[in-house]
Amino acid sequence: MNGFFKKWSWRSIRSRLAISVLAVTLPLIALLLYNSFYSINVVRNQVASSNKNMLILYMDQINKSLEDVDQYLNSLVAIDTDLLVMGLPVPDQEYRMAKLSLFSKLAEKIPLFKTIDAFFVYSVSRQDYVSAFRQVGTFDERAAIQDYLIEILRDGPDGNSIGSKSWYVKGINGTYYLFHIFQSGDSYIGSWINTNRIVGALGLIDLGEKGRSLLTTDQGLPLSEAAFIAENGIDLNRDLNNYYLTGKSDRYMVVGAESSKGNFNLLAIIPDEKILENLPYLRKIILFVSICSLIILPVGTLLLRKMILLPLNRILQVMKRIKEGNLDVRINQSAGVDEFQIVNETFNTMMAQIQQLHVNVYEEQQSKQRAELQHLQLQINPHFFMNSLNIMYSLAQTKNYELIQELSLCLVNYFRYMFRSNLSFVQLRQELDHTRNYIRIQELRYPNSLSGRIEVPDFMLDTSVPPLFIQSFVENTVKYAMTLDGPIEIIIRIDLLDEGGRPYMRAVIEDTGVGFPEEILSELNVGRKITNEEGEHIGIWNVQQRLSLLYKGQASISFSNRMTGGASVVIQLPLYGHDS
Repeated sequence: MNGFFKKWSWRSIRSRLAISVLAVTLPLIALLLYNSFYSINVVRNQVASSNKNMLILYMDQINKSLEDVDQYLNSLVAIDTDLLVMGLPVPDQEYRMAKLSLFSKLAEKIPLFKTIDAFFVYSVSRQDYVSAFRQVGTFDERAAIQDYLIEILRDGPDGNSIGSKSWYVKGINGTYYLFHIFQSGDSYIGSWINTNRIVGALGLIDLGEKGRSLLTTDQGLPLSEAAFIAENGIDLNRDLNNYYLTGKSDRYMVVGAESSKGNFNLLAIIPDEKILENLPYLRKIILFVSICSLIILPVGTLLLRKMILLPLNRILQVMKRIKEGNLDVRINQSAGVDEFQIVNETFNTMMAQIQQLHVNVYEEQQSKQRAELQHLQLQINPHFFMNSLNIMYSLAQTKNYELIQELSLCLVNYFRYMFRSNLSFVQLRQELDHTRNYIRIQELRYPNSLSGRIEVPDFMLDTSVPPLFIQSFVENTVKYAMTLDGPIEIIIRIDLLDEGGRPYMRAVIEDTGVGFPEEILSELNVGRKITNEEGEHIGIWNVQQRLSLLYKGQASISFSNRMTGGASVVIQLPLYGHDS
């Protein structure tokens, strides 16, 4: 991704065209999307408001019904003598008469309260349970509720559900019920309702095939449709003052109303697809505009690409290849815009003229480089010539004619190589033979003080290398590393490297001397020419210049000091065709 942005120029025609198209289309698309979302939001608000009002109305009816039941039960607790008698230690005959009378009252009143399912009375002292119920539900259901009520009432009030001012929810055998219990002396009276029958009337409202209406506790526990809620990942534990959308895969709108008579809420769960089905025309418009955009934008882009971008790209590709040094390329002529035809013809004519000029300049530069190379190589010869005469003079003084003969032969070989070193390249074996010959000359000059070792694979001996690129550094070692403190060893190692698929020859020239001074080392590594009045270190600079000219910046030389002492020079040369 970073490479893409590096290649992308914000000032190019391609960028300007893309920005212009986006500047026109993005605001239109944003306006369309805003209008779409605004319309959807309006419809959702209307649906939520409508269902919210309906739920509030229905919850008010439930609360009113529960309030009527509470008032009736409160009146019985306050003034009914039969309920009072059932909680007193009276004779059995009087208890039975009060029980029968209270049952008759409850049975007579229950048809008037259409919300509730049953009234019940429980006497703690006599462990007696009486129930007046509507003809709904099953016997097992009423028996399970009776067992639950007897269990919680026979030990007296628990301070939580009994005697509270509101109805509470209790689950029995997988079904949830609403209970409200009042205490009157030693007796209890109350009522219960199956929550499934409360929301039954809401089934007549069209909430869609996937819509649901249900009761929940104030903690968000569903009193029905638990499997549907869990399967769709619907969150019921949120603020019901406003509607919200929830769901795992499909989206659902949740609208609710809280009860003022108990810890339960009434909720409507409406599929979002059911809500948005009332927007057919908006959907058609959005679909039409989207299809048109999908057709127009690619077609327009293709036309711009064919008429402008492709001709520009052809010109850019040719210019990139020219920048890389290929002056033979031309722009292919093709049918297109007249302006690009004129540009292509003019460009090709101009490149033909530039190529001819470049050939002339190149030939002149080649001649100049050859002259400069010869000059740089010949600068080394006078310096060594003076050293050789000094060695010969020293041996003559000692009258060691045998060594003089060997030295003379070495010097003959040395100068023979030097006289042919005006060539740009020689074989590696020739350069190493010349280096061995030079080391032998210095061994004769410094007996027991200098030795040399060369390590090179046989397959590299025929490699073409610049002359004197190794011997110059060996000569530098002899000039600056030789001391009377101990013998010096010169080690030359040559091997083949492969960096990024391109072969390189690496030559390492090391010695066991004192190494480079720090100030000299820093100057050498930045490629500066280090000389004094006597011209010292000019040999190293000459090698650097020759490698730069021959390899056009592809060769490298690095200088360092060994950890164990001594200097180290690393030369890397690319292995490919050379100018001769």
